[in-house]
Amino acid sequence: MRHSKNGAIFVNWGPTMSGGGKDRISVFPSRMAQTVMKARLKGAQKGHSLLKKKADALNLRFREILKKIVENKVLMGEVMKEASFSLAEAKFTAGDFSHTVIQNVSQAQYRVRTKKENVVGVMLPIFDAYADGPDAYDLTGLGKGGANIARLKKNYNKAIELLVELATLQTCFITLDEAIKVTNRRVNAIEHVIIPRIENTLSYIVTELDEMEREEFFRMKKIQANKKKQKEADEVERKKERIARGEEDGEATENRPPPSKNILSNEDDLPVLFT
Repeated sequence: MRHSKNGAIFVNWGPTMSGGGKDRISVFPSRMAQTVMKARLKGAQKGHSLLKKKADALNLRFREILKKIVENKVLMGEVMKEASFSLAEAKFTAGDFSHTVIQNVSQAQYRVRTKKENVVGVMLPIFDAYADGPDAYDLTGLGKGGANIARLKKNYNKAIELLVELATLQTCFITLDEAIKVTNRRVNAIEHVIIPRIENTLSYIVTELDEMEREEFFRMKKIQANKKKQKEADEVERKKERIARGEEDGEATENRPPPSKNILSNEDDLPVLFT
């Protein structure tokens, strides 16, 4: 309650019920609602545990992929360096054979197939490079520099396979990163929003049920007290009616017990116990 400058009184009616002011679900407090909330709390805790395990598994796989990416990038530099040296050697021994390669290009010799790998419910794309069709450059370098050209093809084939593997790792890295973010958001939402809300609702229901039981107990005591007062009042009314009809004096005379003797009224009759 506060007073304004012009004398007006403002009263702040805050939440006075038990559980008021807390973030909880709007339910009517009853035994059925309590059972439903307990089941929902158990399900939320189970879901939180499963999502936590899923996040741990995704983080483990994420760290493994990150380690492989670092290793493959270092290896990729060495393989490309070796392939570049092989190209220089082949050109030195066999001359410029680029026009021969361009003339023989009709379709791609290496193709990529896609597979899916399931990691705790997250589908990761896996790329696999494979050679499709015969080698169109078998006769290249037949006159001179054949060994260097063969070494060149081997090094570049290795570079292509490593490049496809690196593309797989990079794609899995991005996919796992998004999945981990979503999973962590869900874990935090269940842990910090859903479970506290259900617990607050259960606390509110238990408090309201206890208050209802106390109110019921007080109501029953008041009913018993009122019945007792009414019974005494009825008894007094019946006695008054009997007195008014003259029945009370006769019954009192007949049923009156003999007067008891007061031992203190006559001191002479008391026995002397001590002298």
